[in-house]
Amino acid sequence: MGEFIMNCDAAIFDLDGTILDSLWVWEDISKDFLSKKGKDIPVTYIQELCSKSFQEAAEYTIRLFMLSETSQEVISEWNRLALIEYKHNIKLKKYCLPYLQYLKEEGKKLAIATSLPRILCDSCLISNGIYDMFDVIRSTDEIGRGKNFPDIFEKISDELKVPLSRTLFFDDSLSALVTAKKLGMKVVGVYDKYYASDKTEIIKVADGYIESWENVWNLL
Repeated sequence: MGEFIMNCDAAIFDLDGTILDSLWVWEDISKDFLSKKGKDIPVTYIQELCSKSFQEAAEYTIRLFMLSETSQEVISEWNRLALIEYKHNIKLKKYCLPYLQYLKEEGKKLAIATSLPRILCDSCLISNGIYDMFDVIRSTDEIGRGKNFPDIFEKISDELKVPLSRTLFFDDSLSALVTAKKLGMKVVGVYDKYYASDKTEIIKVADGYIESWENVWNLL
């Protein structure tokens, strides 16, 4: 099981729900944002958002709840509500940092592939003291399509100068893991309660699965 990790030259990490304990923020923001409009949030709404770019998520939200706002107005409000949390309150998942440090010590290149806008992504990485650990940071907003498309992975591969076949990918989202697997990457599913319903399918798709970052050493 662990050989595929040691044979990789790079590792790409999702942020929300993977190395950050942060998806609760989007539940809170969504409730705040939509309750003012008299809307209730479907159970799968947060899952749907996390697989999309911010632009795609805003357009999806407008269609789903038949809102009168433009996508840019929705994004601006989300950013306003989220920025304080990402700057000051969101922390790394427990036991994640030692593994990132281990990969760096082993000479692996590290990258971020996130659906977050860069203002939120960068603020949180800086506040947690890990911004400089990553060789490449890319948001689906910069790319234009979510992680259910190959674009962001191909862009990161080009910038790292590491083929996807030599790259390991960590994510809590089934759709992102499926995309990465189809591109020839080795993939590890990371448990997050917001994707608990997908656990069985994630385990089927992934080369490895961890309930906690404390368990990642079992893959070595």
